[in-house]
Amino acid sequence: MKQGKEVENPESRFFAVLLAAAKLPGVRIHREAYLRSALARHCSEDEIRRAIQETPAAAGITVELLDKVANDSIRYETAKVSALSAAAGIPGILALPATVPADVAQYVGHMLRIAQKLAYLYSWPDLFSDDGDDVDDATMGVLTLFFGVMFGTQSANAAVGKVAGMMSEQVAKKLPQKALTQGVVYPIVKKVAAYIGVKMTKESFAKAVSKAIPLVGAAVSGGLTFATYLPMAKRLKKHLAGLPLAEPSHRVTEGDVVDGEVVEEHESFATAHAELHGADTAAVRLEEPRS
Repeated sequence: MKQGKEVENPESRFFAVLLAAAKLPGVRIHREAYLRSALARHCSEDEIRRAIQETPAAAGITVELLDKVANDSIRYETAKVSALSAAAGIPGILALPATVPADVAQYVGHMLRIAQKLAYLYSWPDLFSDDGDDVDDATMGVLTLFFGVMFGTQSANAAVGKVAGMMSEQVAKKLPQKALTQGVVYPIVKKVAAYIGVKMTKESFAKAVSKAIPLVGAAVSGGLTFATYLPMAKRLKKHLAGLPLAEPSHRVTEGDVVDGEVVEEHESFATAHAELHGADTAAVRLEEPRS
């Protein structure tokens, strides 16, 4: 990664925001508790047990039922994030330095919440398996790709499909570490992160402008959040529902890990995070990631 004034690029900025949001209280979804709660009204205890121990697909739960449960979660998270965004817009222009960063953090936090919920419903493994604050590189990579799908980047769609395909073919229960951090998928992760970094900066500015007028700004800010968050969540749901992992009766094996081909060594996400601090913002040209 380049040093000096060009260090704080959109890619690094996005990873820093994602990492910070992942550490916020209430952002991480406990997979077992969520699946038990979400499936309680629709499935038998045996189906729920198998969904937790293996996956909803291995439990034979249909995609149609999972879609219904996913829509409930999307409505809940959309209402919550929109209300919080509207509340952040009430103070007006004098509070902008405090409210805008907080609004961005809670927005990204709620994107993480719905991404986890949808991933667990459609048979992805536990993304935050430990109780610490650290987020491993593979999880950072797959969450970045999920965000890319939400933002509508075709390269992210293809990369998520490739990762899902690796896991499906190898009946793996863990993320493909090498593919997401050093191998064939990692370059796409970096490009998607840079693209989203630019998008988030522009959308944050739009929200800041909307918050300049008290009360009116609250309504506009909440409306902007609703108008962006809902279709992004639905986009991710549609993509995950169509992957092989979501197909009923797909079984996983405990402890199996599939790794993709390593094509080139890259610096880790942790290095990018460390280099971010104290850097100046670089002018970046918005460019759609490509596979």
